Amino acid sequence: MAISATAALLNVKAASRSFGGLKALSEVSLHINKGELIGLIGPNGAGKTTLFNLLTGVYPPSTGQIILNSESVGGLKPYKINHKGAARTFQNIRLFTAMTVLDNVKIAFHQHAKHSLFSSMLRLPKHFGGEAEITQKALDILKIFSLDDQADETAGNLSYGNQRRLEIARALAAGPKLLLLDEPAAGMNPNETRDLMNLIAWIRKEFDLTILLIEHDMSLVMGVCDRIYVLDRGMLIADGTPQEIRSNPKVIEAYLGQEA
Repeated sequence: MAISATAALLNVKAASRSFGGLKALSEVSLHINKGELIGLIGPNGAGKTTLFNLLTGVYPPSTGQIILNSESVGGLKPYKINHKGAARTFQNIRLFTAMTVLDNVKIAFHQHAKHSLFSSMLRLPKHFGGEAEITQKALDILKIFSLDDQADETAGNLSYGNQRRLEIARALAAGPKLLLLDEPAAGMNPNETRDLMNLIAWIRKEFDLTILLIEHDMSLVMGVCDRIYVLDRGMLIADGTPQEIRSNPKVIEAYLGQEA
C-alpha cells in the first residue's frame, strides 16, 4: 500500500549512522503521515533504537536528513527536537525514581509553562497560578492512565507495568505531535500487553497523535499498526501493512521465523 511522503509529519531521507567502523544504520528512508500509527520491527541489533536515537537527537545522523513537521532536525539537541513536537519513551525505563508520580509528569509540563523563571524565583502570584494549572493538567493525564490515586507515591515504588504507563504519561505531557514508543510492552504479561494495546489506540485518537512504535510483541504490532517498517542489520528490508509484512519472505527469514 503506497502512501505519499509529500505531506509527511516525519520524513527520513537516506539516514545513516556509523560508530567507528561499524555502520549501525545504512541509508534508511521512511515517512509517517499525520495520524498514522507505524510499527518498527527487526531482530536484536537491527538498528531500531539507533534510529530512534537519531530521530530524537541522541545522535546526529552521519549522512542523510531527518525532517519533522517540514523542519530539518537532524543533529539538533534532544530538548530542541522535543520542543518541536517529538517525545519518546525508552526501552529501559527512565523515570525520576526518587520523585513522586505527580512530579514526574509535572516536569514535562514545566517546559511549556507560561510563567517565567523570574516569577518562580520571587514566588509571584503568576507563578502560583501556573503551578496550579500544571498540577491539574498532570493529574488529568495520570487519571487517563489510572495512576491518579498514586500521584503522591514515589515513582520507584510503582509496579513495573505502572512505571511503563507513567513513562508514556510523562511523554504525553510534553504535548507531542509525534510520540515514539520504544518497546512499551517489554516485561509485561499478556493481560497488561492487551490493555496497553487498547490504551495506545485510544490515546492516538484522543490526543490526535502520530505514533512510531518499536515492539517485539507481534500481537501488539499487528493489532494496532497501520503500516510496519522492518530493519535488518541496519538496512530497511520491507514496509507495508501488517498483512503484507506477515507474508513477506524477507521478513519471515530475518525476523518472524517460519512458524509465523
